[in-house]
Amino acid sequence: MTSSLELRIFTEPQQGATYDDLLRVALAAERLGFGAFFRSDHYLGMGTEGHPGPTDAWTTLAGLARDTTTIRLGTMMTSATFRHPGVLAIQVAGVDQMSGGRVELGIGAGWFEEEHTQYGIPFPSTAERFDRFEEQLEIITGLWRTPLGDRFTHPGPTWPLTDSLALPKPVQDPHPPVLIGGLGKRRTPSLAARFADEFNLPFVDEETTATQFARVRAACEEIGRDADELTWSNALVLCVGRDEAEIARRAASIGREVDELRANGLAGTPQEVVDKIHRYAALGSQRFYLQVLDLADLDHLELVAAEVMPHL
Repeated sequence: MTSSLELRIFTEPQQGATYDDLLRVALAAERLGFGAFFRSDHYLGMGTEGHPGPTDAWTTLAGLARDTTTIRLGTMMTSATFRHPGVLAIQVAGVDQMSGGRVELGIGAGWFEEEHTQYGIPFPSTAERFDRFEEQLEIITGLWRTPLGDRFTHPGPTWPLTDSLALPKPVQDPHPPVLIGGLGKRRTPSLAARFADEFNLPFVDEETTATQFARVRAACEEIGRDADELTWSNALVLCVGRDEAEIARRAASIGREVDELRANGLAGTPQEVVDKIHRYAALGSQRFYLQVLDLADLDHLELVAAEVMPHL
């Protein structure tokens, strides 16, 4: 197997985490050689009140941009319903500058209605959310790609921009990588083909991965884009142990069953996890986001770095 398979750490702080909790994990991930530290962008825990409560994704990434030095940072995924696209383009470009060019923007249409109703954020229909998602992608990438000294105009319909100076510019050229993901059969592949630098599949099996990767490749072909320009990735929950007792302890700490995790995640012994990653890689996946749900268990990351990473 090629040495190009990359492991990244992916956290869900809405389930209950402070900035300091995230910083500890990010610094451990950086020290251990993981490719990136990503976090979700949610304002409400799922199945929990998530004490002490949510942190804002781009606020914490700005802090991590200064408190880390080499690891890449990003969202999986920022909801297009949360922020005006002009504001988000400024935020991400700012964090890209603060990090010296280490930021990536994962962005999606948004799906979790209850976090919108609890915090007064409008939640339109699915069709309208996808329309807005597409418009956000047009605006954000358009602002970033506008040459210095030129102006950017976007006629609407939701966010018309007129003669924008399109500042500030991100450090990365032409802009930070844009990640798009999901299982939509038509619009998701089409938007990925047009706008994405990386296509990600969250929490799906090998068969679904093969099917959806094929849809995105077909969408690329349709518009004359080389699908190999994209990075292809999967996000899967992590639960690795040296033996059955350690695997069971880690599963229990995140409220999951070992058998279910083995079926649906990267779970089991280091060798089992290496084998499963290689099966996904055979379908075209190049990058793996390891969803770490127990942020206090830094030994978990140590084990993966020592026993999984060297075999990829």
